[in-house]
Order: sequence, then C-alpha cells, then structure tokens
Amino acid sequence: MKLLLYALATLSVSAIPAISIAQSSQPLTRAQVIAELIELEHAGFHPGSIDYVEYPGNLQAAEARIAAKQAKNTPTPTANGSSQ
Repeated sequence: MKLLLYALATLSVSAIPAISIAQSSQPLTRAQVIAELIELEHAGFHPGSIDYVEYPGNLQAAEARIAAKQAKNTPTPTANGSSQ
C-alpha cells in the first residue's frame, strides 16, 4: 500500500510540468477585451440590451458573422503553397 502511495505521489508531481506547459496562452489584456466587445457590437450584439431571451442566439450569430468576415479576409494557400 505504501508503494502505491509513493508511486501515485511521484506520478502526480511529474505531471505538473506537463499541465503547466499546456496552458501557454496568455490572458487577454483589458484593451483586447474592449476591442472584442466593440467588434461584437459592430456585428450586431448589444450586451446591455433588455432582450435577454435572445441572448445566446444573438451572441452566437454575431460571433458567426465575425468568423465569416475573418475567413473572407484571410488569404487561402494555393496548391504550390503560396498565397495569392
């Protein structure tokens, strides 16, 4: 039983660096959050509106419009690997 506890403790300690490496993305800054909110408002989502019934649908629709706009503005690679 003691051996099992030692093995479990060793595995858990060795897994901590792997977990911390997986979280390498930096948190958003205040300016980035404000810019995203402004972009959502331009796409038709208004977080302060009274119509809470449509909340998830309105947000998802605005995010879909932003994603479509970004996809349209992103150049696609051709067969030889260069963009047009």
